[in-house]
Amino acid sequence: MPEGATSVSLKCKICGGDIRNDYFAGTCVCAHCGNKWDMKDMIPDYGKHAHTIELVAKAKEMLSGKPDVASAGQARLVYKTAALECTQHPDAISSEILKVCESGIVQADQCATYAKGKNFFDKKNFRQARKEFVKIKGARDTEELIQVCDKEILISRRKHIPLAIIIGTILPAIIAIVLREKLNFPIAACIPIFVVLTAAMAYAVYLEGTLATVIMVLSFVCAVPLILFMVLAYGFNMDTGPAAALAVGIPIAVIIGLAALPERS
Repeated sequence: MPEGATSVSLKCKICGGDIRNDYFAGTCVCAHCGNKWDMKDMIPDYGKHAHTIELVAKAKEMLSGKPDVASAGQARLVYKTAALECTQHPDAISSEILKVCESGIVQADQCATYAKGKNFFDKKNFRQARKEFVKIKGARDTEELIQVCDKEILISRRKHIPLAIIIGTILPAIIAIVLREKLNFPIAACIPIFVVLTAAMAYAVYLEGTLATVIMVLSFVCAVPLILFMVLAYGFNMDTGPAAALAVGIPIAVIIGLAALPERS
């Protein structure tokens, strides 16, 4: 049965077979012999349904081109308008047109989602593209596109492994230093803790997501104080207390100074 075609109680004028109304094409088609008639010549009281049928055909045409978010939104609105008109004439034809409208609204939503995903895909934002395609998995060529996205995401992750390892060492290094310098943990215990935490955080950054974002932000915030502390404490043999105070205080002072520059100028 063609898309947009529904079963009605009319019979073929040639063979007596069941008639199918194709609201998108505006024709009535015999399911048995295939003969076609103009819909206005077959449907009783066609005039009261004519505008609604025109809207349905118009909405279908909007979705027939290249997937576009704006066109899909307009088509959805036209289908909603046609569905509302169906309630003004509660008969068998209106009920069938309403089913076509409901199906069309779903199709319009899928088209909009596909267009969003394709836009992300074309911009090589494969993570966002995949999120959109998964919502309508099975529609169009989404399954193939999801596979491409998975492949590209994996390639991107592999490229960022060195960066993930570097970021993953910052917070564990701070924890290990605190355990060693403040809590007097033995070095034999601090090293395994550092290694395990580094592996865990590097893997979290590799996987990306919310946890990875939190780790990256904290790592970048702590990176400068950590480097300063290590230089002062281990490079210049400064006591850990003053070294920690300077490591935290110097970046804060620099930030405050930079923030005050525009006000002075």
